[in-house]
This record gives sequence, structure tokens and C-alpha cells, in this order.
Amino acid sequence: MAETLDSTPCGALIIGGSAGSLDVLLEIFPALRKDIGFPIILVVHRKASNESLLTDLLKSRTILAVGEAEEKEFLSPGKVFIAPADYHMLIEEDQSISLDYSEKINYSRPSIDVTFQSAAEVFRGKLVCILLSGSNADGVEGLKSVNNFGGRVVIQNPNTAIMPYMPQQAVLNVDPHVILDSHDMADYINKLND
Repeated sequence: MAETLDSTPCGALIIGGSAGSLDVLLEIFPALRKDIGFPIILVVHRKASNESLLTDLLKSRTILAVGEAEEKEFLSPGKVFIAPADYHMLIEEDQSISLDYSEKINYSRPSIDVTFQSAAEVFRGKLVCILLSGSNADGVEGLKSVNNFGGRVVIQNPNTAIMPYMPQQAVLNVDPHVILDSHDMADYINKLND
């Protein structure tokens, strides 16, 4: 599919991933511009025991502010908000964060679906969601909501994913705006700023 950049300004970017997504994140974040004009939300399946590892790793690889998302914290441009291990992360109407300990979805907490769906209702056409490598179908239902609310759906090319199942399910079940190889994602994100 040919890449098309929508002229609608980006209000928020959410990146969801599971097994195999860390390599892609470590490729994306060092290349991001420091003047990103929207919040970046990261929902990655990980063990609660390794809670701060992802945050510390990304802090060392990007010039953007990075932190674990906190209850009632407001989204702000140019900051990376990481969904805490073992909590679903929802975006409220006032663009604040709500953390939830309800049952797992697709065997996952945080669930990518939950964050995609709640943000789609808030940001509508100004939301961009990227789904990366993973070994279950989390994110697919959320991407359907993003499409329904007029947001943009970006899926990692399953051929470049370490675990292709998650992006493959998304390609089969959702109409993406663009399918990107991992090495093209940072450039795509930087251009959302223009």
C-alpha cells in the first residue's frame, strides 16, 4: 500500500506492541524529533517485575521526556507516556489518563485494544495508532475503533516483524492507512508534526 500522509494534524500517537516490538522501538525513538507536537503513548506487553526497564531504556535512547503514565496525569505534547505493567491505560474525555486493574483482555494487561478504543473516542480523526510485532491479536479490535472514528491506522509490515502474528491479524481484519517497514516508522512519525 502506498504511503499517504493525511493533512489532519496529529493530536496523539499510540504505539502498541508485544513480543518482538522492543527492537522496533529502539530503532524509532533515537530518530524522533525533539519538537514533536503531540503526546506519544506506548502500550507494550511486559512483566510487572521488569517495570522500570522499558522506561529507563527509552530514556537513554531519546531526547523526548519519557515516563510511566500516572493516574489522572494529563497528556502533554512531546512526552512519551508508557502504560504501566499490569494496568490497562484509558484516555478520558479531558485527555487525562485513567489506570484500570480489570481482567486481562487477549491475555494481556495492559491491553492495546483498551487504549486504542478509549483514545479513538477522544481524539477521533486526530489519532494515529501504530501496531507492531506480537504473538496474539491484541490491538485488532482497537484499530477497528480507530478507523470507525476517523483516525489513522498504521501497521508494521508482518514480513519485518519478529513475531508476525499480531500485525498479520491486523492486516487481515482492519483496513490500514499504511503498512510500514520498521525502518520507515520514525520518518513517518516525524512527518506527522508538519
